Amino acid sequence: MTRLRTKALASQVSHQTHYPRIGAKTTGTISPSQLLQVVETTAKTGAEVVMEAVNKPRNITYKGLTDLVTETDKASEAAILEVVKKNFSDHLILGEEGGIIGDTSSDYLWCIDPLDGTTNFAHGYPSFAVSVGVLYRGNPAAASVVEFVGGPMCWNTRTFSATAGGGALCNGQKIHVSSTDAVERALLITGFGYEHDDAWSTNMELFKEFTDVSRGVRRLGAAAVDMCHVALGIAESYWEYRLKPWDMAAGVLIVEEAGGAVTRMDGGKFSVFDRSVLVSNGVLHSKLLERIAPATENLKTKGIDFSLWFKPEDYHTEL
Repeated sequence: MTRLRTKALASQVSHQTHYPRIGAKTTGTISPSQLLQVVETTAKTGAEVVMEAVNKPRNITYKGLTDLVTETDKASEAAILEVVKKNFSDHLILGEEGGIIGDTSSDYLWCIDPLDGTTNFAHGYPSFAVSVGVLYRGNPAAASVVEFVGGPMCWNTRTFSATAGGGALCNGQKIHVSSTDAVERALLITGFGYEHDDAWSTNMELFKEFTDVSRGVRRLGAAAVDMCHVALGIAESYWEYRLKPWDMAAGVLIVEEAGGAVTRMDGGKFSVFDRSVLVSNGVLHSKLLERIAPATENLKTKGIDFSLWFKPEDYHTEL
């Protein structure tokens, strides 16, 4: 990309102050309160499984830690699926462990991450979480994230939740993004995948650049938690390449309902099936895109795939 085109793109996004909403316009035939109640129950049910596991003595061998993560992942997802099927047997489910389950003609798609932040969990290091988001015709309609806070000897949880148009909550209380309007005063968060390719290198450069101009950039290792921290107003933004629907479906709605903004990293309208996400308090979004969008456009010229990652066949969306 030429320097002139990069500057033009940066100028274009810097004047974009309103971003398309990504939340569903309606929760369909299910009332928001009913959907929220079931979503919260599913996440808390999975969290009970994780809490039991996190308090167990750890086998510090590699195989021992791997077994603990795998068993907890699967047990948490199984507990969550039981709650979903009991309440909505005809809904479609996309789980990190079990893949696609159910009727693809359903308007509803549950995106389940039974243990977000597995490496942190394995080491007994916060942050990690159970994340459950439900889409209505492709757009986030309800969400709940149970974050594990504290650490060994003092594990506790807090529960984030949201419905489209209903605001965001933490432990039942309304939350809102921060009002920080300068990158120099912002605390930022990002994440890195396991594949050390061009996207990884590009984000490492972004990490360095924003570390120089902000109050700091954190890498916590759990996407759902990262987004909830933006919604809570304790960080101003989070971005990452190559996430999956179960990583993002809950967190993006919680951020938006807390007053924040959600786009792809190139500044385009976001979908849960996309391969990049940038969330912020909204005030800083265009300023962050001035650097993040051109870097992402440059990745496209290198052949990095930014098409929709996956959408269940025959699943009806309004995207």
